Amino acid sequence: MSPLPIPSAWVEPLPEAAPPSDMALYQLPTGTYETRAIFAFKGGSFRDKRPFAATSVLIQHPQGDLLIDAGFGSQVDAHIQALPRIERAPHQLGNTVSEQFKANDYDQSCLHGVLVTHSHWDHVSGLDDLQLPIWINEGELQYAGQSKGGRVFREISGSHRIHQYEFRGGPYLGFPSSYDVYGDGSVVVVPARGHTTGSVITFVALPSGQRYAFIGDLTWQLDAIVHRAERPLMMRMLADTDPQLVREDMLRMIALAGTMHIVPSHDVSAYDGIPLLLN
Repeated sequence: MSPLPIPSAWVEPLPEAAPPSDMALYQLPTGTYETRAIFAFKGGSFRDKRPFAATSVLIQHPQGDLLIDAGFGSQVDAHIQALPRIERAPHQLGNTVSEQFKANDYDQSCLHGVLVTHSHWDHVSGLDDLQLPIWINEGELQYAGQSKGGRVFREISGSHRIHQYEFRGGPYLGFPSSYDVYGDGSVVVVPARGHTTGSVITFVALPSGQRYAFIGDLTWQLDAIVHRAERPLMMRMLADTDPQLVREDMLRMIALAGTMHIVPSHDVSAYDGIPLLLN
């Protein structure tokens, strides 16, 4: 089980960013589901049961707030039942994003919408409880409309306004194109078309100088970045629309690992250091 080759580390200066001083980042964990590490990355153990995170991330920005993914919603049991039996896993529902907003008296009028890393059920379930625009690119919208993996998205999204964005910006950290959400370099989205045809990575630069990369399901666990370990062959064939593109983007992120905090969507420990919205 050979790891991926070691890419050259990123040595160029990071792109300029001017995040406003009152910009902030929060994690909103909504639950977990159980997966064995052997299915998550090459070299994982069958005995190692991993709680896969279903966590939303809130970006607070004076131009308008934005969620990355929606986590589990109140109807997650029904969403899981809509999956093929082989894909169902034991899960635990925590507080939904909507419940956390209400408990914290968060003003949802500040929210521009939910930017989905991709349209799989465990990233969009919570949209059911949020009447917010869905930020999505054309490639992912087509995938969600046609693929069996978009079934839950199709059921939920009908009552939501779709905000379609485009990658009109130039290359960014080795990725060929980009979308600067606020125009200040603080939140930049790049295409990572391999897990799904429109999946994305979102780079966030905070006023403290800390940088994050929210990589969606490019990898399911941080081990894959640290050990340069792809998904097992069977899972690559089942889960990814283009495993070669996933491999190429993994190498880009491995090269950047020393420059920022990388957060795979489903790695519980990767959210360490990001404050909770609820105190």
